[in-house]
Amino acid sequence: MTDDPRSYEAFLRERRETICERIAASARRAGREPGEVEAIAVSKTVDADAVLLALRAGWRLFGENRPQELGRKLEALQGRPEAAGARFDMIGNLQKNKINQVIGRVRLIHSISSAHLAEAVSTRCEARGIVADVLLETNVSGERSKSGFSPDELRAAIEGVLALPGISVRGLMTMAPAGDPDAARRTFSGLRELAEELRGRTGLALETLSCGMSDDFEIAVEEGSTLVRLGRCVFDPGYDLD
Repeated sequence: MTDDPRSYEAFLRERRETICERIAASARRAGREPGEVEAIAVSKTVDADAVLLALRAGWRLFGENRPQELGRKLEALQGRPEAAGARFDMIGNLQKNKINQVIGRVRLIHSISSAHLAEAVSTRCEARGIVADVLLETNVSGERSKSGFSPDELRAAIEGVLALPGISVRGLMTMAPAGDPDAARRTFSGLRELAEELRGRTGLALETLSCGMSDDFEIAVEEGSTLVRLGRCVFDPGYDLD
């Protein structure tokens, strides 16, 4: 954030308008309605003051990848009128010993990356009498550096995960290889096709496809994303959207 909150808020507002226009144009190119796509402002690298300015600029949905930072942001925003209606998603890897710091505090957990993690979240939610909305993280690209179910692992595990109490599977999440638009498009279309296959098998809506980040969100929207996760292009004045 710059030293001048007013100029930074003006940047956030103008950048948000540009992002929304880009999302809408991408949706229309694919024959979709722009309202089908939601954007998360990934706030993991900025402080609570920047989040407050983003709220004033029109953002309402934020993403965090560390439970401790999520807690700090929620505490800092508590009681602030600007924060009314703000919601957070957990988008990063979730360790089992941090589950209780997340459940009941976020709208959606994007990163259920294995059947064991799904079972752990289910157990903790049941103990607290709550249900967590979750996405199943899927490594469509097959990169070793990325976590998540492989498509075949998800096909094998899906019925068992859906049977777990305490969680409600709302869809799938993936990340594309960096710096390769063609590979990104294959990854996002692969997630869409996998979701279609699983809908046919399970009858579940799987309405949420979380994919697309600052460098590739327009491709993701063209390929069916309903939820894009945007960090640098939202908060960094040095990020060039052109």
